[in-house]
Amino acid sequence: MIAVGDSGFTCWTKPRYRKATAPMTNILVVDDEPQILRALRINLKARSYEVETAERGVDALAAVARHLPDLVLLDLGLPDMDGVEVVLGLRGWTDVPIMVLTGRSEQSEKVRVLDAGADDYVTKPFSMEELLARLRALLRRRDFKADSGFEPARAQYTIGSSTVDLAAHTVTRDGESVRLTRTEWAVLELLMRHPNQLVTINRLLAEVWGPGHSGDSGHLRFHVARLRRKLEADPQRPVHLITEFGTGYRFVSAAPEPPG
Repeated sequence: MIAVGDSGFTCWTKPRYRKATAPMTNILVVDDEPQILRALRINLKARSYEVETAERGVDALAAVARHLPDLVLLDLGLPDMDGVEVVLGLRGWTDVPIMVLTGRSEQSEKVRVLDAGADDYVTKPFSMEELLARLRALLRRRDFKADSGFEPARAQYTIGSSTVDLAAHTVTRDGESVRLTRTEWAVLELLMRHPNQLVTINRLLAEVWGPGHSGDSGHLRFHVARLRRKLEADPQRPVHLITEFGTGYRFVSAAPEPPG
């Protein structure tokens, strides 16, 4: 067993090796402590994971946008930003599994991490075997989603001549910047985080406007209509921002092929 904490290692046994499989699972490790980075890199590579590392939050966000990993292993105590900010930044556009490493044992901190969108957390000092077991469990959940037809969000989507960059929080149309209000962006982001999936009216109202707004579907229709005017080629015949009447809305990530 290897126990890793803020002060490094407490004991060591030779890790078990296994044959590599293709394609290799890519894990982004984000931590500013060289000893922990080294321990995680050695043990993950020994188990045939492909490992990329980052020591700052801004570098982690850039690495995920550049090449989406299969899982992010994230320390909260980063030098440039709080790890929760990294979680929130990632959850703005991707459902990549996130496991948090934290030296904070307070229950409120753990709740804050999970509410921000992390999938699991491990408190330092931790057992490497426990960490690896939790990591495998998250990857199994990811594989289940893939097998069931779930499509994860991407960093960028195209709607006709418009490009929406969820990581950068920008929208352009024919190369020109498109201004969205804060509410329009929140609606669009929530739909795009669940591409090709139905997002119910109640969920949109609760997450964008907050609890207690279940009767305000007229506001939602108004903002969806404005989004269509700004993004769809023909707002009267939308092919991306689709209404599921009486139920909710769906962002269709690929327009249907025109009839031959």
